[in-house]
Amino acid sequence: MSDDQRMAPSKVADDRVSLTSFLDYQRATLAMKCRGLTAEQLKAKAVPTSGLTLLGLVRHAAEVERSWFRMVLSGEQGVALWPSVDGVFGEFHVDDADVDEAFTFWREACEGSRAVACAFKSLDDTVEFRGEIISLRYVFTHMIEEYARHNGHADLLREAIDGAVGE
Repeated sequence: MSDDQRMAPSKVADDRVSLTSFLDYQRATLAMKCRGLTAEQLKAKAVPTSGLTLLGLVRHAAEVERSWFRMVLSGEQGVALWPSVDGVFGEFHVDDADVDEAFTFWREACEGSRAVACAFKSLDDTVEFRGEIISLRYVFTHMIEEYARHNGHADLLREAIDGAVGE
C-alpha cells in the first residue's frame, strides 16, 4: 500500500472541486483504515455477525469504481474482476485473495475514474445507461455515499481487529 494522504476538502470550492475532493478524501480514508495491517488482518471477518472484511471492501471499491466510471460513464464493456460466487459478489470472498493485487487494482481503478471524470466538461454532462440518463454529478455523489457507508463498516472492522479508532 502507498501512503495515501487525506486532504480535507475545501470549504469554499466550487461544486466540481468539492465533489472531486470529497471523493478523494473518502478513498484515502479507506486506505487509512487498512494501513499497517497484515494480510491476515485485512482478510479477517472481525465482526462475528458479518462476512465483511477490509480487503473485501477494497476489492468492492475497485469494482464500484470500474462500474460507475468506466462502464456507466464511458460505456466500456467489462467483466467483474472477481466474479460472483453463489450469488454473492466475488470481491467479498477473500480467503485466497492476493492483497497486493487487490490494492493495485483498486488504485488503478481510482486513477481510471479520475481520467474519465476529467473527460467530462461539466458535472451536468450526461450519458444514457440502460434506459436512464445519468450525470457526472450523480456518479460523484453516489460514489461519495458508497465510500462513506463502507468506511463506516471499515471503522468497525478496524476497531475489532486491533482497537484502532478515529476518523
